Order: sequence, then C-alpha cells, then structure tokens
Amino acid sequence: MKAHDLRPNPGATKKRKRVGRGTGSGKGKTSGRGTKGQNSRTGGGVPATFEGGQLATVKRLPKMRGFNNRFKVEYTPVNLDLMDARFDADANVDPTSLAEVGLLGNIKDPIVVLARGEVAKPLHVKAHRVSASAKEKIEAAGGSVEILPYEVNKNLPRS
Repeated sequence: MKAHDLRPNPGATKKRKRVGRGTGSGKGKTSGRGTKGQNSRTGGGVPATFEGGQLATVKRLPKMRGFNNRFKVEYTPVNLDLMDARFDADANVDPTSLAEVGLLGNIKDPIVVLARGEVAKPLHVKAHRVSASAKEKIEAAGGSVEILPYEVNKNLPRS
C-alpha cells in the first residue's frame, strides 16, 4: 500500500452543499437561511453561549484565577502500611519493586513515602521524597532511607 492508494472510508465524506443557484435546486434565493433576521445575514448569528437574553451560565459562574504550572511534579504517594504488608523483612523498596507488587503504575513516576500505618520489619527504601515521620518510623524499625534524584524535563514545548 502506498500514499496514493489511501482513500476515505465510504460515507466518511459529504459533498459540499451548493446554495444560491436557482429555485429548482431547492436551495436557491435564501440558500436555506429562511427569511430576514439576524441568522440570515452575512456574519449573523449569536455566540454559542447566548441564552436568549437571560444571564448566560458562563457569566454566572465565577472566573477561575491562576494558571496551570507546566513544571509541577506530581508524586505518587505510597504509605508505610501498604509497604509493610507487601514486602518481607530487609527487602529493597524501589520504584521497580513497588511496580511489581502493584503500588506504582509507572516506574518513571516520582514517589513520595508517607507515614500512614506502622512498620514492623526493616525495609531499605529508595524514593524521590520521604516525609520526616515516615523516615523516623523506617529507621526505628531498623531500615534505611535513600533519596533518589528526580530530574524534571524542562525542554517541553511551550503550550
């Protein structure tokens, strides 16, 4: 198959409506626009948000201020109780092992370890961020914490 063999699917394209070409065509004289009025004029019509003169819903709702930060880093939270339930003692807890046990969807996502629950066994945690209380609990159980570097891609196209 080559580029010249490509065709739109049957029924995917419509022929252009030729209007204003005589009364016999069925779309002559007023070209299907009716008689007079704002909508019959060139450039006529109302905005999509117009509601017949009553205060439009878009004007009634509050204006949302601020902007969306392109460089915001969304961390995937992982709590201690879930790690304690899924890992054996002295296990290495890193993005790969978290993905294997189903606590992390994408290995490339940055992780933050939070302190919900207790840790009964030593775990060797490698994460991008760890809360202070989570670090205390892990080290109190005989484990260790290593902070992984996370590089934000600043070369994204401007939107």
